[in-house]
Amino acid sequence: MGFEVSSAPQGPTDGLKLYRRPMSFWWWLESRAYFTFIVRELTCLFVGAYAVLTLMQVRALGAGPEAYATFVDLLSTPGCIVFSAVAFLFILYHAVTWLQLVPTTLVVRLGEQRVPDRVIAGTFFAGWVVASMVVAFIVL
Repeated sequence: MGFEVSSAPQGPTDGLKLYRRPMSFWWWLESRAYFTFIVRELTCLFVGAYAVLTLMQVRALGAGPEAYATFVDLLSTPGCIVFSAVAFLFILYHAVTWLQLVPTTLVVRLGEQRVPDRVIAGTFFAGWVVASMVVAFIVL
């Protein structure tokens, strides 16, 4: 009573040569929509890098006054200032485009009527402004 185990899976496409359309590395430059999509996706690298920088700041703060003073000195270097400015612009772009996408993922209805996309996005933008003002009030 032996069982035979096949080393290769058997399926309906085995042995078929599938067609793969050739695609240039620069395909995303062919259309403005593709370009803005790729730029938006690349902004997440700056979001992540700035999140790591913030975690490093929290760690330095927990390590004591000397460690935090050293970290603040690092933040005041020209390279870090330039990085912060560039990261701010990319994070701002990321946030704005994210909030513009909310109406495509969140459908709100009042009775039978769908709430217009501008109202939904505007509500989220207003919430962002209010949250920013609260944080600015706390920090400043």
